[in-house]
Amino acid sequence: MALKLYNTLTKKREEFVSIKKGEVKMYVCGPTVNDVPHLGHARMQITFDILRKYLKFLEYKVNFVSNVTDIEDKIISKAKSLGISVKALTKKNEREHREDYQAIGVSDPDIIPHATEYVKEMIELIKLLEKKGYTYVVSDDGVYYDISKFEDYGKLSGINLDELQSKRKLKDETKGQEKKDNKDFVLWKFSKEGEPSWDSPWGAGRPGWHIECSAMSKNILGLPLDIHGGGQDLIFPHHEDEIAQSEAGYGKKFANFWVHNAMVNINKEKMSKSLGNFKTIKDILKDYSGEVVRYFVLSTHYRKPIDFSKEKMDEAKISYNRLKTIVLDLEDDKKINENYLKEFEETMNEDLNTAGALQVLWKLVRDEKAKGKIETIKKIDEVLGLKLTEKEEIKITKEVEKLFVERKQARAEKDFAKSDELRNKIKEFGFEVLDSGKESELRKI
Repeated sequence: MALKLYNTLTKKREEFVSIKKGEVKMYVCGPTVNDVPHLGHARMQITFDILRKYLKFLEYKVNFVSNVTDIEDKIISKAKSLGISVKALTKKNEREHREDYQAIGVSDPDIIPHATEYVKEMIELIKLLEKKGYTYVVSDDGVYYDISKFEDYGKLSGINLDELQSKRKLKDETKGQEKKDNKDFVLWKFSKEGEPSWDSPWGAGRPGWHIECSAMSKNILGLPLDIHGGGQDLIFPHHEDEIAQSEAGYGKKFANFWVHNAMVNINKEKMSKSLGNFKTIKDILKDYSGEVVRYFVLSTHYRKPIDFSKEKMDEAKISYNRLKTIVLDLEDDKKINENYLKEFEETMNEDLNTAGALQVLWKLVRDEKAKGKIETIKKIDEVLGLKLTEKEEIKITKEVEKLFVERKQARAEKDFAKSDELRNKIKEFGFEVLDSGKESELRKI
């Protein structure tokens, strides 16, 4: 059974076939590093980390590229408000992103291009578009892409262009009077005094956001891409605009598969700073391990909205800890259970059904007759990244050690009331006591 992925371009699940047998060229839009990473970043990063690792599980050679946008209006505005340089801001925030992604088990991409490193290639693409008649200049603003010249505009998002015109009219009525259409987008933005800029045939300025990914993906991977991915919020206008400028400029199909993960809600409301429910990855890691965050994300199919709440995170923590406790108590017979491995593969082949894959794991650990549990779990965990077979180094504080010694003494003296009381006190410090005969051990909850 082959891997099937939902392709946003065709609006259906399709059997994944790579352009070159055994190899996958995958590009995912990375972060704009104007701020620290949030829960939305976590979901997207985990989704494509899983896709990449599952393709490797299927024995594809994956060339995975994910960029960093280190020049953009939001970045310039944030740097100004903080009184620091754009470079200082982006370096700091990129470091935060890398650290937080690693904490939730996300592996670094094979290549991490930065937008500022590919300005020359972006200018070359704009020159191609200009030569083919897709551009025009708005004075004191920038070089724009004329979407009326690209007949397939809207094929990814399925957007109703007439409806969009009316919705955006009021929003755009105070600027860009020289734009031919409100949906036309900037390719090269003329710089204002004090802003970062590069020389170009049209004057000093900086690239538009959409042109960045088109130039980087083509110059690193070549076109067409096997897979282009990102969050659902990028379908329009970002990915729609990428297709328009790439296919018009380079004269090739941009990507065969478009894969998008759904959004994150906080207590059933959209996450946003204005609502005061904005959750950074660091906020969450104060209370939950990276593996619990990952388990929580994998418990919902990537194309369904995920609802974050303390109650649901607590449920994920209990479930994950229970699963890991069971796994660590299993004996390794050095065998592989091919039946369960096949069931895992069949489940994941249905559009990366990670929630179903977790159910396969639970079924395996509870199956009293199954052989090869540990080695099979290790293979599955190469994809899921939950560190189920890794024993944690437990750091026991002096307070917990003292209570543990007192409890062992109470138990030896058969003072079971005191023994239970001390067990409960130890639990308050985040540890549980496991008794086996006359022996006892501590385990982190």
